[in-house]
Amino acid sequence: MTPGAWTSWPSREALSREGLTRARRILARVVRGVALTALVWSAAAERGVHGWTLALAPIVLIACGAAAVGFFRTTLDHMLWPSVGLLALLMGGAFLAEQTGFRGPALVLWCGCAVSALERLPLTAVIPLTAGALTGFAILNNDAWFTTAVTTVGLCLAGYVLRLDAEARGNAQRLLRQERAARAAEAESAALTERARIAREIHDVLAHSLSAQLVHLEAARLLIERGADLGQIHERVVAARAMARDGLTETRQALSALRGEMTPLEDFLRELVAADGATVSVEGERRPLSVEASQTVRRVAQEALTNVRKHAPGAKTQVRLEYGTDEVTLDVRDSGPGAAPGELGVSGSGYGLLGMRERAELLGGTLEAGPCEEGFAVTLKVPV
Repeated sequence: MTPGAWTSWPSREALSREGLTRARRILARVVRGVALTALVWSAAAERGVHGWTLALAPIVLIACGAAAVGFFRTTLDHMLWPSVGLLALLMGGAFLAEQTGFRGPALVLWCGCAVSALERLPLTAVIPLTAGALTGFAILNNDAWFTTAVTTVGLCLAGYVLRLDAEARGNAQRLLRQERAARAAEAESAALTERARIAREIHDVLAHSLSAQLVHLEAARLLIERGADLGQIHERVVAARAMARDGLTETRQALSALRGEMTPLEDFLRELVAADGATVSVEGERRPLSVEASQTVRRVAQEALTNVRKHAPGAKTQVRLEYGTDEVTLDVRDSGPGAAPGELGVSGSGYGLLGMRERAELLGGTLEAGPCEEGFAVTLKVPV
């Protein structure tokens, strides 16, 4: 036993009624009722007690009851000296009862003080108080010495077992409270993660859509400055309008994806490249992907194709989706600029692929982007 165990109190959860089942609450009330009944009955059954002593008995009984209630409350608040004082008052009531002829109530009080001290006080206070209560019981008891010794040992065991049981219940209550706190923290963390995911999805959709619109509007501005044909300018404006409409569609798709309603990834890629004349190839056995992994593949494909339009207009583009054993790979590569990128290549923030790389790393994947044999390649790998 550690030195601190001698001065430590039973936990507040152990001393309170928190966590008691209905059956145990009823049992505790029955035990208290039996003890009170025994106390009153033994006092009433005493013979040879009369006069002022008999008149004083109810007052002493009420005082002892008040002291017992106070003892339970002060021990619950871990107030040592008030608790010791109240228990000493109860032991004094037992001694007074013995001296005035109330032997039965005295025996009940001595036993109750011994058991209560063992159950509710630090061990440093338990030893002298319990020893005093059991000594008073042994002196007062008229049974044979062996019976008295067995009863004394039984009272010690009863008090200690009650203490251990209360501590076990207190530990269970603390663990339950910690588990509830952990669940609440986990739920809060999950909510924050979900909010971050929703914000990331909406951000990626808007960034892709607005970036594509900016490409066409920038082209329209350059055409206007050069005095180009009105039809060419109109074509760029119409394209920007189409990008805005597509952005709204993608936003709706993102919201549907957040609800778990997504079109197959292969179909999405084919629809995505339809306007650019790119080719899509799918390799490996199709496997179900998590919502986060599927959305990452979609966003990287969109960002890579947008970059092709900005920096390599007219280039031939190949999109390859490969399902592996442990990961899925998306490879988007172009054949290099089919026409000079000119001023269009400087539009946009330049942080698109960086954001996609961070997004892939959140899933434990990788994203590589750089020049290849002919043009530029973007390769994404995320675990399935």
